[in-house]
Amino acid sequence: MTRKALPALPLAKARARRLWLRAQRLDEPAPFGDGPGATRAAVEHLGYVQIDTINVIERCHHQILYTRIPEYRRDHLRHAQSVDKSIFEYWTHALSYVPTRDFRYYAGAMRREWRERSGSFSSVKDKDLRRVLSLVKRKGGLTIRDIEEDAVDKDHLWASRKPSKRALELAFYQGKLTVSQRTGMLKTYELASRHFGWEKAPQPAPEREVLDYLLDRALRSQGVVSLESACYMDASRKPAMRRLIERRVRRGELVPVALEGSDLAHWVQPAALDAALEPARGVHILSPFDPLVIQRRRLHLFFDYEHRFEAYLPKPQRKLGYFAQPVLVDGVIAAVIDLKTDREQQRLLMQRWTWVTERSRQSHKQRIEEALHRFERFQLAR
Repeated sequence: MTRKALPALPLAKARARRLWLRAQRLDEPAPFGDGPGATRAAVEHLGYVQIDTINVIERCHHQILYTRIPEYRRDHLRHAQSVDKSIFEYWTHALSYVPTRDFRYYAGAMRREWRERSGSFSSVKDKDLRRVLSLVKRKGGLTIRDIEEDAVDKDHLWASRKPSKRALELAFYQGKLTVSQRTGMLKTYELASRHFGWEKAPQPAPEREVLDYLLDRALRSQGVVSLESACYMDASRKPAMRRLIERRVRRGELVPVALEGSDLAHWVQPAALDAALEPARGVHILSPFDPLVIQRRRLHLFFDYEHRFEAYLPKPQRKLGYFAQPVLVDGVIAAVIDLKTDREQQRLLMQRWTWVTERSRQSHKQRIEEALHRFERFQLAR
């Protein structure tokens, strides 16, 4: 006998936004406290914090943490990665900081990833891989600058002229090496076992547990989930994820909801339907790589705002600016500002300011300017 599917309960867009903001901890001041421990708590709650190399203003991993930890300092991230080792770098949908407690959910990918990326590492010779692993084992953590070797012709424009760089990256993706610290974008590679103090590395979680982990992470950090949001940039897992969601619905652990204005299926945990939610308060300048922004279609669906990342567009085609950032005011995206840090003159430059709604102009301008002053002080503090 076929079990009848549960009807989807209506979910107003305003409540869906509130649930997502609550899950992202963007609806209250200092939700993770302060000090180095707040960084660990934030990464563990969000599940990952994306790393990016663009340096027009603050690098996105620092900005994402600052947005949720007003007293955040860059050294707190260094402490979490290099001292208490509660976070490590690996690939999610992009290179990210992820919680060390979750290592086993990435260990399977470490065994597969280098094979799936074999085209990228086809130029790495076994002797180069053995050489860099031997060097790290004998000398301790190394950066690419610490390895002396003859340069070779590049395979492509972005490749390194040092064979050891690709070998280090391959060993990283295999999980043999980990990034023990960063100085700017310069990475120090160390043996994973020595860095974490493991006699034996965590065993890879079975795929069924990985799926549970990914769905739980999405529910914790998104509040309202869809198949697309739980499997962002991971389409191969969608069929299995759908089956997992359906099982949880049958067990009463998830409830299907019909999001206002959308035909896309969404689900929430039952407690979310009756949870008391205070109105979101505060002003947040959001990195284009913030978890609230990076899934552009979801952002548009929930906030009726379509973000454009225009850094790679020719200047005449830009409408918002090279590195435009949405500004969240009391739970609403009120404006988009294109910023640039002038490090020589020690100031934050306003390239362009775009209002999302005309009403926002009058009621929010002063509060956004105050937030910009705070952000400038954070930008320039070293």
